[in-house]
Amino acid sequence: MNPPQPPYTAVRRRHDPEIRGFASDNYAGAHPEVLAALALANGGHQIAYGEDDYTDHLQQVIRGHFGASAEAFPVFNGTGANVTALQALTDRWGAVICAESAHINVDEGGAPERMGGLKLLTVPTPDGKLTPELIDRQAYGWDDEHRAMPQVVSITQNTELGTVYTPDEVRAICEHAHQHGMKVHLDGARIANAAASLDVPMRAFTNAVGVDVLSFGGTKNGALFGEAVVVLNQDAVSHMKHLRKLSMQLASKMRFVSVQLEALLAKDLWLRNARHSNEMAQRLAEGVRAVHGVEILHPVQANAVFARLPHDVSERLQKRYRFYFWDEAAGDVRWMCAFDTTEDDVDGFVAALKEEMAR
Repeated sequence: MNPPQPPYTAVRRRHDPEIRGFASDNYAGAHPEVLAALALANGGHQIAYGEDDYTDHLQQVIRGHFGASAEAFPVFNGTGANVTALQALTDRWGAVICAESAHINVDEGGAPERMGGLKLLTVPTPDGKLTPELIDRQAYGWDDEHRAMPQVVSITQNTELGTVYTPDEVRAICEHAHQHGMKVHLDGARIANAAASLDVPMRAFTNAVGVDVLSFGGTKNGALFGEAVVVLNQDAVSHMKHLRKLSMQLASKMRFVSVQLEALLAKDLWLRNARHSNEMAQRLAEGVRAVHGVEILHPVQANAVFARLPHDVSERLQKRYRFYFWDEAAGDVRWMCAFDTTEDDVDGFVAALKEEMAR
């Protein structure tokens, strides 16, 4: 007797591709050039677990952006990249100094501490950016066995508040951290947006100024999935391949992660996408500034706009466009633009905001 079969359902489109929101750049699909690269990499057999031709070629592409000593370790996602990178930089008794608003502290479910086995030492910052002076609030007690040892400074570029470190600011942090025997990790989930905002190569605020390891983000900038840990200072880490496996970030069919990163980085797709999303955020900010009763909270330097408006207005507006509260008690919200955000999307949202504010 044959086992019962589930009801057959044909694969079909189950969403309206015309619907846009401002909740997250993760909501966007994959860029057509990335999808084309995935199709190109498909077919036939390639060696698994990163010994494929695409992952091998990715190393050349990465070195073109980050210097001859750079080495990329593709992983599944941003949290995995951060946890793997921070594990590689710390001992079992080590701690990581970061901004209180850092993604590793706020939005990774405790993974760095629970899965990475390290301690986060947080510092309040007015704009999401660390400075040498702020770092010193936690940079002490290396010989105190009762305290987790500060071994790494982790910064986010651009920050969780949409602000951007200049190359000189990153250099000052790296020099200060290295003077104290600490290493520097850069969470680059939106590294392309920062480079586009500064109009400089990514190397200008990474390997050129002393960053040891970075988490390179692709998903928020047009990739389907996949990020990479990029080791810039080979002396700063050891056994990265083993740590990636231990952290459950080793893809068997790694060619499909690597080819996406190549599609972004081999030419200028990474920069085109980032420039566009940044430009849409500027357009959004300009429109919002003209709406009486809405306050923009932070400089709009990348693809995020943070604003404060009446709570009931936000709730009504959320029924028309998806976005998140940042601090619901204060009425603070975050609006994100993506590589596929259009001028019409922005203008429609601003018009809806004006309507709801006028009610």
